[in-house]
Amino acid sequence: MDKFSIIVPIFNEEPVIHELYNRLSSVMKKIDGHYELIFINDGSKDKSREFIKEIAKKDITVKLIEFSRNFGHQIAVTAGIDYAKGDAVIIIDADLQDPPEVIPEMIRLWRQGYQVVYGKRIKRRGETVFKKITAKLFYKFLLLMTNIDIPADTGDFRLIDRVVCEAIKQFKEKNRFLRGMVSWVGFKQTAVEFMRDERFAGSTKYPLKKMIKFAADGITSFSYKPLKIATSIGFMTSILSFIYLCVVLFLKIFTLYAILGWASIIAVNLFFNGIILMIIGLLGEYVGRIYDEIKGRPLYLVSEVIGWDEELKE
Repeated sequence: MDKFSIIVPIFNEEPVIHELYNRLSSVMKKIDGHYELIFINDGSKDKSREFIKEIAKKDITVKLIEFSRNFGHQIAVTAGIDYAKGDAVIIIDADLQDPPEVIPEMIRLWRQGYQVVYGKRIKRRGETVFKKITAKLFYKFLLLMTNIDIPADTGDFRLIDRVVCEAIKQFKEKNRFLRGMVSWVGFKQTAVEFMRDERFAGSTKYPLKKMIKFAADGITSFSYKPLKIATSIGFMTSILSFIYLCVVLFLKIFTLYAILGWASIIAVNLFFNGIILMIIGLLGEYVGRIYDEIKGRPLYLVSEVIGWDEELKE
């Protein structure tokens, strides 16, 4: 009989825990197969851990991975993949914006032979115009800058087959972009379209600062196009500077006209220095990620696990 692992990263989701559990268990009980609900507590400061432990005492399908501190959403999902036992692994966020009721359709397509079934948002309820615009720009920019085809309007809400799960477990990189990894490994993939709901409770765990870092992880993990662009900008800047120098020398030597004014010189210097600093910063991003990789530290540290001695429930 098929076995399913539901991976749910948790970070300060106290107001959502019980509703999340009720909806997930309600959906999975109707599925023909065994299942486990894996909650990864990513350093929550509220009562998320206590709530999950209480539920786990009453339901052997509920399992908890407790991190020693906050390691981030992508690392929490990675831990879930590492611990999951299912033939198929389903990743879903705790905020209930991605409805658990879509899971049966994902499983149906998986049983037809698809090895990755990702959720594709056709509408986003309760999100600001700024959020919607930046999300669209993010996917377009990602498609332009990376060398892999990452479907637009998709998040980490997806089902992956055990074969894909084992492939993902071979990745050891620190700065993770899981939806890019899943696209990179290939296999037979398809989409399930759904309407994204408003957040059930609480506040977003991805403010603008984290979204920018997330975008940077996606681009630098799967492409060195930014370095090529930086090289092209540097080359074109050098050519323009040389032409400008030739013009200035010609005017000075062969004409009575000379370009005067420190303001224009300072403006030009500031412009070119800005480009140079931008390129150095870009190089720093890649060098910093290399530094992260060579340190060889573990992706995460687990302080406690609950429920792993139990068999998957039918």
